[in-house]
Amino acid sequence: MKCVFCQIIDGKMEAVKIWENDQLLLLLDRKPINRGHVILIPKMHVENIFDMPEPAYGALFLAAKDVAPILQKLTQAKRVGLAIEGFGVPHIHVHLVPVNKGNQLNPLRAKEVSAATLRRVQRKFAPAFRAIH
Repeated sequence: MKCVFCQIIDGKMEAVKIWENDQLLLLLDRKPINRGHVILIPKMHVENIFDMPEPAYGALFLAAKDVAPILQKLTQAKRVGLAIEGFGVPHIHVHLVPVNKGNQLNPLRAKEVSAATLRRVQRKFAPAFRAIH
C-alpha cells in the first residue's frame, strides 16, 4: 500500500491543500503545533531527505524559502521554524511552523483541529500562496 502522502498526492485521500505545482504540495497540518502549521511535500516518493536527487532537493528548499515569509505575514509570527524528521510518515516532508518563542517546534505541542477550522484557515491562506512559482 502506498504511503499516506502518496495517496494524498494521487487524490485518494483527503487533505487541506494550500498550494501545489508539478513537483510539490503544501498542506495544512491536521495536528498543528501552532496556527498556520503547514507541511511541504515533494510529489516524488523519497523516504530520506538526503537521498533526494537534485534538482528536486533544491526545489524543495527554495519553495520552503518562498513559503516562510508568506506564512510569517499571515500569522504575524516572529519567525517560521522548519523541521524535517520523517518518522511519522516515511515520505520526505518539511514542517513550516509559525513560532514566537523558543521550543515551540516541539511535536508534543501538536493538537488535532476540526476540519471546519482547517477549511477556514485554507480560505484565508490559499490566495496568498498563489504567487509562488
